[in-house]
Amino acid sequence: MICNAWTTTAFVTQHIPTRQLRFFLTAPSPCPYLPGREERKVFAHLPMLEGPMIHDSLTQGGFRRSQNIAYRPACEGCSACVSARLPVRDYRFSRSERRILARNMGAARHIVEAEATREQFDLLRRYLLSRHAGGGMADMAWPDYVAMVEDTSVRTHLVEYRPQPEDGGPGPLVACALVDQLSDGLSMVYSFFDPELSRRSPGSFMILDHVVQAERLGLPYLYLGYWVRGSEKMDYKARFSPLEILDPGGWRLISARDRAEAAPQAPVEAE
Repeated sequence: MICNAWTTTAFVTQHIPTRQLRFFLTAPSPCPYLPGREERKVFAHLPMLEGPMIHDSLTQGGFRRSQNIAYRPACEGCSACVSARLPVRDYRFSRSERRILARNMGAARHIVEAEATREQFDLLRRYLLSRHAGGGMADMAWPDYVAMVEDTSVRTHLVEYRPQPEDGGPGPLVACALVDQLSDGLSMVYSFFDPELSRRSPGSFMILDHVVQAERLGLPYLYLGYWVRGSEKMDYKARFSPLEILDPGGWRLISARDRAEAAPQAPVEAE
């Protein structure tokens, strides 16, 4: 347990503006991304009053949020998980990314409060059963989903994607993203979609759409969570360019060599 107001990611030191924050270390457990390895995490509970400010600082230092907990990997002998973000102002859509945007032009985005609905949960269940049947979230129940969406002390919202029906009414929910707003960007916490629409690459579309939204809001970054080298589930993040990763020296653009070694040979849908 760490009882001070500083966290360290290798040689990068990040000041956390509170004396109340305490960090804890989890016990080793099987790694969900790399078979045969174990993971450990350092985590802290986000306070209600200073939650947004602390969340900003922790995210910039490589942490992620789950409900009111901020965490980052602290695995012994492994550094495969690295924080990744897109520099929005320098982002230029590739030809394939423009095709993804075009395929999803009929999807209207709706920003809604961070309040769970049964429609969202039903879509999430179909997504998990199709894409992550053996994952840790496969058994998520309704109360778990409500907690994931509503148990927060930071600036967060949901983005719902629905087709535009000819009668002008709301179409069915086809994709959804839980998103935090930071002082320097948007952070995609979790996203899911109708698995029957996989040919439209809805996961990648939501990322590209949030690049557009961050630029419109004047925010410089879109945080994508962790890129895990060698993981079939997470290597897709290396396809987005330019991409910054957090290493011991701070945030830097991913190198061409790293990208060539990590990027999948065939298009892989974003998780």
